[in-house]
This record gives sequence, structure tokens and C-alpha cells, in this order.
Amino acid sequence: MKENANIHAIKKEVKLHLDSDRYEHTLGVMYTAASLAMCYGEDIEKAMTAGVLHDCAKGIPNSKKIKLCEKYQIEVTESEKKNPELLHAKLGAYMAVHKYHVGDETIAQAITSHTTGRPGMTLLEKIIYIADFIEPGRKEIPKLDEIRRMSFQNIDQALFTILENSLAYLRTRDKVIDPITEKTYLYYKDLFEKRTEEA
Repeated sequence: MKENANIHAIKKEVKLHLDSDRYEHTLGVMYTAASLAMCYGEDIEKAMTAGVLHDCAKGIPNSKKIKLCEKYQIEVTESEKKNPELLHAKLGAYMAVHKYHVGDETIAQAITSHTTGRPGMTLLEKIIYIADFIEPGRKEIPKLDEIRRMSFQNIDQALFTILENSLAYLRTRDKVIDPITEKTYLYYKDLFEKRTEEA
């Protein structure tokens, strides 16, 4: 798959700010996002750009993430204060626009929601959220093979299954659950129940 010059330049810059494992994960997400975009008719370049930038703020220390959010007037919720790791999504979206000069709001939105999801996600948002979960470097996640297959057959079913798995994982480890993830799960649960009733 030939990359355009812009994505190639972004890749080189992102590589300077991530450790080798995170960079490998980033490439995995980028190419998985491109594959899902081909499957579902989304813009491939947008998917690759969002994929390569989704974790661009991941390497920033948590205390600095909070300070940068204050500096750039990015809202920090109570659950994000408890788990500043979540801020890499919002901060990454800001950096995509202001550091990497991404002018497309749909790309920034896909980066913003790739960790927690949100009710009523766009196709691009679903693609980045799912690609982050299923990329080839991921291992030891329950039902991963099944979810990978599902992702290319029924994107909404895959999204719902990932949300369900993620919440179950967070609960078993007594981790902070962002209210948006809970709302997203309930939104898609309701959607599936309605579809089942109509079928």
C-alpha cells in the first residue's frame, strides 16, 4: 500500500516521540484502519492519518498531560483526573490539528474518541476504535480472533463486543471507568435490542 507524502512525514515525526513498542502498535493501527476503510468504503487516507496519530500524545508523562490540557483549555473530567492516561486521546486530537496540521475535523474526532468511544460514532471513529483493539500486535485478549473476523463482517457488532469486553476487563481489575464508555456501551446495547425487536 503506497503512502502519500503527508502520512510518510507524519510517521517520521511520530516515531521520534514514541517508544519502539508503541510505534509498532501505531503502525499496526494505521494499516488495520486502512484495511477496515477499504472494507466499509471509508476514505483510506483519513483512516491512515487518524491511525498514525491516534497515540501521538501517549508518550507524554501524565502530570504533563494535565498541565498541557490546562494550557490549551481542554476540558479534564473527574474520571480523567483520576486516570490522566485517558487524556492522550483529547490531547492527541489537539496535537493532530496544531502540531501535525490535520485540517479535517473528522480525523480529530476519531482520535478524541478512540479510547472511550462515544454514542453515535461516525464510521471513521468506529474504524479507529476497533483498529486500536484488533491490530496484529494485540495478544491475550479474550475472543480476539472472533472479534477480528467480526470486525470485517459487522462493524457495529464488533464495536459493541469490544465495548462489552472492555467494561468487563475494567470491572474485574477495579479500574476507573470513564462515564462516556458506559454511555457508549448503553447506547449501542439499546441500538442492538431495538434492531432485534424489529427483525
